[in-house]
Amino acid sequence: MKGLSSNQLKILALIAMTCDHVGKQLLPQYEILPIIGRLAFPIFAYMIAEGCRYTRNRKKYFLTMFALAFVCQVVYFVAMGSLYQCVLVTFTLAIGLIYAVDYAMKQGTVKGWSLAGMAFLGAYFICKVLPDILMHTDFEIDYGIWGGLLSVFVYLANNKTQKIALATATLILLSFSMGGNQWYCLFTIPLLSLYNGKRGQANLKNLFYIYYPAHLVGIYLIDLL
Repeated sequence: MKGLSSNQLKILALIAMTCDHVGKQLLPQYEILPIIGRLAFPIFAYMIAEGCRYTRNRKKYFLTMFALAFVCQVVYFVAMGSLYQCVLVTFTLAIGLIYAVDYAMKQGTVKGWSLAGMAFLGAYFICKVLPDILMHTDFEIDYGIWGGLLSVFVYLANNKTQKIALATATLILLSFSMGGNQWYCLFTIPLLSLYNGKRGQANLKNLFYIYYPAHLVGIYLIDLL
C-alpha cells in the first residue's frame, strides 16, 4: 500500500510529542526537541477528524476522549496546581464541535444550526474569554481556538485536496496566533499529503489512548530522580 497509514502517522506523532515533552521537562538546552514536537499536534488533529468520520460509535469516541482529558487534568491540578488545559481538552472540544456541525447539516433546521452556533460560542468562550477572566491563573486551552477548529475544518472538507488546503490555512493562522517555533508545524503538510486513508493492519487504538498519560508519568518520574 503506497503512502502512509493512520497508524504510521500517529506513531510519528507519538515520537514527535515525546521529543517535545522530553525537551520541555528534561532537556531544555536542546532546542531541536520542541521543534520536532511541533509535528505532533497537526497529525493528531487531522486524525481526530478522520476518527469522527469513520468511528462506529460516536458517543464512545467522545466520552473516551473526555474521560481521558478529565483524568489528566485532575492529575495535573493535584500534582502541580496547574489549570492549563492539555491537548486532550482541545481534542474533546473539537469532537464536540464536529458532532454539533454534523448534526446541524443533517437536520437542516433552525434548531440544529442554533445548537451548532451555541457550541461554537461555548468553545470561543472557553478558549478566548475564560483565560482573560482567569488571568491570574495559568488557565489556557492548549493550541487555543485555532487548534480546535483545525479538526473541524478537515472534517468538513469534501476530499483530500480540500483537507490539505484547509489544514494548511488553519496551521498558518495557528502559527500567527502562537508565534515562535510553531511555524515548524507546517512541515507536517507533506506527511499528511502522503496519508492513504487506511488505518493499517494492527489495531493500535488503545496504545494511542494509553501512551499519552503513560509517557508523561514516565517523564515526570525521571525528572524527580
